[in-house]
Amino acid sequence: MIDVYSWPTPNGHKVHIALEELDLDYRVHAINIGKGDQFGEEFLRISPNNKIPAIVDQEGPEGRPFSVFESGAILLYLAEKTGRLLPASGEARYRVMEWLMFQMGGLGPMLGQAHHFRNYAPKHIQYAHDRYTNEAGRLYRVMDRQLAAHAWLAGEEYSVADIAAFPWIRPHRNQGQDLDDYPNLKRWYQAMDAREAVQRGVAVLAEARQQGFDEEAKRLLFGEGQYQRR
Repeated sequence: MIDVYSWPTPNGHKVHIALEELDLDYRVHAINIGKGDQFGEEFLRISPNNKIPAIVDQEGPEGRPFSVFESGAILLYLAEKTGRLLPASGEARYRVMEWLMFQMGGLGPMLGQAHHFRNYAPKHIQYAHDRYTNEAGRLYRVMDRQLAAHAWLAGEEYSVADIAAFPWIRPHRNQGQDLDDYPNLKRWYQAMDAREAVQRGVAVLAEARQQGFDEEAKRLLFGEGQYQRR
């Protein structure tokens, strides 16, 4: 059994989808980031960076409980545990790794900034709005070129790279992007969206999430609440 500490955000959805694709038994523990659950001592013991998601595999290496934080690391752990969604060796393995790192190091952080400055910044900053909207478009074009030549992001096989990227493309309108401008990316997006495991993963905790953030949630997520000593 795997205990999942999460919330229905793009990074949370990555792990939910992977668990569904891999048909693993799991329990979900809601970490309401708008209420400050991510700063609780119990959660910090398994996720010292106070970010969701994190997991505790009750049957980890050598049969002992094992915790993992950071969504990309969790995807790799689950893939290695099951021997699926990540090639065991060779070029194909490194192709998946590089596109997973593309998501972790570029796609997620930059789209997150686009989303923030377009939707949540307390005042409009044109420079930030344009910088991150344009960078979002550039990253979409990178993916569109890759997907012009391949069925999936890292090649011809579905992998954790696809699972990592998809949740960040779902809110494309909030990032100032239109999928009609990226036909190969749109084809991939529709294929991902049609997968039953993806649909189940996205539905995890969906009923718990409210639209928008109140002022206290914004303080915790974007203001001084995020940075106070704990």
